[in-house]
Amino acid sequence: MKGTLIASLLFLTAFSAAFSQAKQPRQSAESNPVVVEKGLIKVSIMYPYAEGKTFNMEYYETKHMPMVAGFLGSNLVKYTIEKGLASGIPNQPLPFMAIGTFYVKNISDYQAAIGPNRDAIRADFPNYTNTTPVILVSEVVK
Repeated sequence: MKGTLIASLLFLTAFSAAFSQAKQPRQSAESNPVVVEKGLIKVSIMYPYAEGKTFNMEYYETKHMPMVAGFLGSNLVKYTIEKGLASGIPNQPLPFMAIGTFYVKNISDYQAAIGPNRDAIRADFPNYTNTTPVILVSEVVK
């Protein structure tokens, strides 16, 4: 009886520890330590997929996004680049080929930085895509 009780306690302790670890978010060596905080402005630049549309991810990652990030200066908290893989609905076309996202502290400073550089940003589009992006500006709430 005493052996069964000890075995049960050991099992519960191991189960509790495993459950606790499973609930923790996983960190990889590549994860970015910058936390996206409530109140930041998120600018999402989404490139819709359509037949005949192209996207050069290497150019976007190494040239275009760093160029725009440079315009944003100290207002920029971080930026991310996502490559579209599939639709959330099986057997449906990919909605976006790629999404670039800038997290900034202040929308007015973002607009002041982008405004004078808008022509340079747009002139760079043909270097990596032949589609027109959809842009969403939002506020991080959680």
